[in-house]
Amino acid sequence: MHELSLCRAIADTAVAHANGRDIRRVRVRIGHLRQVVPGTLQHCWDMRVGGGPLDGCVLDIEHVPAVVSCVACAALTTLTVPVRQCARCGGNDVELLSGEEFLIESIDVAPAERTTNSDTERTT
Repeated sequence: MHELSLCRAIADTAVAHANGRDIRRVRVRIGHLRQVVPGTLQHCWDMRVGGGPLDGCVLDIEHVPAVVSCVACAALTTLTVPVRQCARCGGNDVELLSGEEFLIESIDVAPAERTTNSDTERTT
């Protein structure tokens, strides 16, 4: 189950970029050809963040369909199986337009704590 290691990497990246602030939501874009099962990824996320510093953090998963453009007939095809082929003419000379994405799109963090003058004053 590689989804667990993916969740670990997503969580580690989010924590590294949060500068110590609480993380509320992480949005990821995952292409169809990445062979990631969204339900399994969500389940692994819940296991990974529960009870830890990311407890309560929501993982939003945007599934990006695999779309190809046929060089021969210019048709756009959304792939349902991982075979790069034009649905109109059956040609294999296609350009992949989307479907290989795997990226953290955004990380929502709590606002930084404001310091007051009393927090920054020193007694001498």
